[in-house]
Amino acid sequence: MGKLSTAVSCGNCSVKRLCLPVGLSEEDIQRLEHVTRKKKILKTGEPLFRAGDPFSNLYAIRSGSFKSAVIGADGDTQVTHFALPGELLGLDAYSSGAHPGYAEALEESSVCVLPFTQLESLAQQVPALQKQIYSIFSEELKQENEALLLLGKRSAESRLAALLINISSRYARRGYSASEFLLTMPRMDIANYLGLTAETVSRLISRFQKQGLIRVRGRAITILDLIALSELAGTHCSYEGS
Repeated sequence: MGKLSTAVSCGNCSVKRLCLPVGLSEEDIQRLEHVTRKKKILKTGEPLFRAGDPFSNLYAIRSGSFKSAVIGADGDTQVTHFALPGELLGLDAYSSGAHPGYAEALEESSVCVLPFTQLESLAQQVPALQKQIYSIFSEELKQENEALLLLGKRSAESRLAALLINISSRYARRGYSASEFLLTMPRMDIANYLGLTAETVSRLISRFQKQGLIRVRGRAITILDLIALSELAGTHCSYEGS
């Protein structure tokens, strides 16, 4: 398993504004740090949790990225989500008490381990934290709905464009560049998620480059025409690329 690290605290974490409620007192931050003091670093391909593992923790992504997937009764794997820095993993197990699928690091990544029982207990004492947890659950439902829309009755090129816009907007909300980012997920995983073939994904990426929508250098993606890509995706671009 990944090694543990305590180098970054809640007070100086780069994604703290996504995890901590606004206005939390220094005393409450220290109490939260006591709950979240356990950090984990995972290597590429290492599982954060496996299907069937009991629900005990939430995981706040400090750096890196993950894919979530489920394994069907026929043994086929379906990628269900790509998670980025500042997002939480593990909520899928809240209702059933066990993880229905697994999460795997797409690159070297680090997470804060949040023991849910302790977090829930602290939230009952700190109303702002409790409100934040409800907001996180609400955001998770919103992302599930967005994923369903992404995979709806769209053309192959619209699906891929929508995924790029989705990733772009999520980075933008976290203070990163909306126009330049790493596409850390393999083409095969992207194809699985979108219900396409890897060959189709590669062909569409090449087409988007020729059309002047994006530039690709290895895993680095630069969105050259955010508005045109949004129109292709069938979404409304409500932010500026940085």
